[in-house]
Amino acid sequence: MSCKSTKVAPSVDFDHSCSDSVEYLTLNFGPFETVHRWRRLPPCDEFVGARRSKHTVVAYRDAIYVFGGDNGKNMLNDLLRFDVKDCSWCRAFTTGTPPAPRYHHSAVVYGSSMFVFGGYTGDIYSNSNLKNKNDLFEYKFATGQWTEWKVEGSLPVARSAHGATVYNDKLWIFAGYDGNARLNDMWTISLQDRDHACWEEIVQSGEIPPSCCNFPVAVCRDKMFVFSGQSGAKITNNLFQFEFKGHMWTRIPTEHLLRGSPPPPQRRYGHTMVAFDRHLYVFGGAADNTLPNELHCYDVDSQTWEVIHPSFDSEYRRFLILSGRLFHAAAVIQDAMYIFGGTVDNNVRSGEMYRFQFSSYPKCTLHEDYGKLWENRQFCDVEFILGEREERVLGHIAIVTARCQWLRRKILQARDRQDEGAAGGPRDIPAGNRPSGMQPLLEVSIREAEAQPFEVLMQFLYTDKIQYPRRGHVQDVLLIMDVYKLALSFKLSRLEQLCVQYIEASVDLQNVLSVCENANKLQLDQLKEHCLNFVVKESHFNQVIMTKEFENLSTPLIVEIVRRKQQPPPRVYSDQPVDIGTSLVQDMKAYLEGGGLEFCDIVLLLDGHPRPANKAILAARSSYFEAMFRSFMPEDGQVNISIGEMVPSKQAFESMLRYIYYGDVNMPPEDSLCCCWTSLSL
Repeated sequence: MSCKSTKVAPSVDFDHSCSDSVEYLTLNFGPFETVHRWRRLPPCDEFVGARRSKHTVVAYRDAIYVFGGDNGKNMLNDLLRFDVKDCSWCRAFTTGTPPAPRYHHSAVVYGSSMFVFGGYTGDIYSNSNLKNKNDLFEYKFATGQWTEWKVEGSLPVARSAHGATVYNDKLWIFAGYDGNARLNDMWTISLQDRDHACWEEIVQSGEIPPSCCNFPVAVCRDKMFVFSGQSGAKITNNLFQFEFKGHMWTRIPTEHLLRGSPPPPQRRYGHTMVAFDRHLYVFGGAADNTLPNELHCYDVDSQTWEVIHPSFDSEYRRFLILSGRLFHAAAVIQDAMYIFGGTVDNNVRSGEMYRFQFSSYPKCTLHEDYGKLWENRQFCDVEFILGEREERVLGHIAIVTARCQWLRRKILQARDRQDEGAAGGPRDIPAGNRPSGMQPLLEVSIREAEAQPFEVLMQFLYTDKIQYPRRGHVQDVLLIMDVYKLALSFKLSRLEQLCVQYIEASVDLQNVLSVCENANKLQLDQLKEHCLNFVVKESHFNQVIMTKEFENLSTPLIVEIVRRKQQPPPRVYSDQPVDIGTSLVQDMKAYLEGGGLEFCDIVLLLDGHPRPANKAILAARSSYFEAMFRSFMPEDGQVNISIGEMVPSKQAFESMLRYIYYGDVNMPPEDSLCCCWTSLSL
């Protein structure tokens, strides 16, 4: 089987070697791989090296190096090399004394060397001389030389199944198993100078992960991440991040994840995790007596998980999916992940090599761009008049009508009144804030909403999230309760869930009675029920009823709490699926596909053919359109689309609009080149 494909796609490079600051744009055509596709590569033949698990792999230049592990009978210390360009296996050249046969060790690359630390050694066949190690070996790729580092002074306790990575010229070791107990200590050693190197134990702070083993670590955005692993009775599926500079641990919260949206992977051990761009990819491992084979992806920026669905493999005419396994190993070369070996069903060792092609598209800034449109309040065409005080909040008809059907009806009603002249004429935008050609503001009155919670709701419409205030502070929790009330009135299911999850996570002994009383006043039954159950918990009840706030509580609520304590209601379980509503991407997709036709305020002409669009959306996502609408707007509301002398194809133009409106990047490679040039023009 060949690793190569006949398709090609361009990559753009700048040659910076020329003088006078001139940049030459060159197009390099190379192999095109379908993104998110698994490919089975040639397995390792037995005459080269045994099938194995509990080994390590590292990537150096265009090769994968496999060291150690076990074949089910014996521990190994051979070093194998897989060339990713010609897909060939061989034994790597070595000289000197290699590390003793071992498994559950760690291996990292620094400079032009591989460093192997610790692991479990001995004879597993006869069950003799089994012990953990804390030795450190260096393998030089250029010469094949193995060398053991003899380090003076304090040493980490001997261990296996630990985590290891390289950062800032240092090797970092975390947790593992010492033969008697799991660990959660951290050690580091400089790899720059062998003669003066010494181990240093790191004083950790923050939310330190529990003692654990058989977990992976990965470095992304100058932070080290640890996910799940074996930690005894406390095993969880928590993701932790470690700040190298301050030695501070933080547990990544999951309270912001919507119920019904992709959750974190279930707890597991013996899995792999690698970093690419802003993402962490988790595969395999043993999860509650199963061997899952989904590939989970964590976005470090948005703090969200998703399951990656593999692309169709045209060569095999099917979706190639890697079988579940544990104690395999993974490494990244360029924009692909390579997975080798592991233990599969029936405790069988694998000698298979798989390649997974990442998506190397640049980060889509859809949510950030719409968020900036909201913050800057440019190109606004609607003004909401709120509450009894008639406070005014600006917005954009396109975003609001795409996201909220309740507000859409309000805007249509206001527009009808404006057309009929019943409202006495719209208010004009102050001079200087209105770009050339912009129409006066449409006024929409909403008496049931106050400005502060309405602005939080508007922020959600533009970004699909809300900036949570300080957790636990009573006034901040009450604000989100007001937002929740609006979300219920406006039928925004997604925002309802975000508010409920924030409020439920924020309720504590200090604020529970205030939240409960406010929920009772606003008739928010779900939140009131949560507060009542919180109060009557055995560990909370006595503390709550002894507070001054309880004395001042309304009599009906006091009676309800006492009755709830004396006779708790039966638990009600529902298997009904949770409605998480539609996302920003889904709403803007529907808007482009015809849902927003009646609100279009600009016509794009492609070779004379009209395509209605929305100025605010185009300006938010394209600096070209933003500059145009700021300084000049054709009186007839029509803009010709071209790239110099060339008119892009309709397919490329529609791909560009899909990217502008909802961040879609799924397009054929020949189309992406046209869009590339279109984007350069825009």
